[in-house]
Amino acid sequence: MKMPYQAGSSAQRIRIGLTSLAVVFLIVLIASAITRASRTDSTNNVTQASTNEPSEPLAELGVAPGADQNQQAPANSSGK
Repeated sequence: MKMPYQAGSSAQRIRIGLTSLAVVFLIVLIASAITRASRTDSTNNVTQASTNEPSEPLAELGVAPGADQNQQAPANSSGK
């Protein structure tokens, strides 16, 4: 048995398809905005934590990278 052709069926299918495509697009857009906002918050927390860290931790310990060996030798040889 063959189904009779309905005049508005193809237009209705196109309308439903485009509407569902728009709904999926909006869902993806909202999900992207939510994940981007949470990622921005976590990077702000990391940035704030890194600004509280010392900028030169070796200098705070009294160790200077590339220090002259002659300056360190008298301190080490004084115990001899």
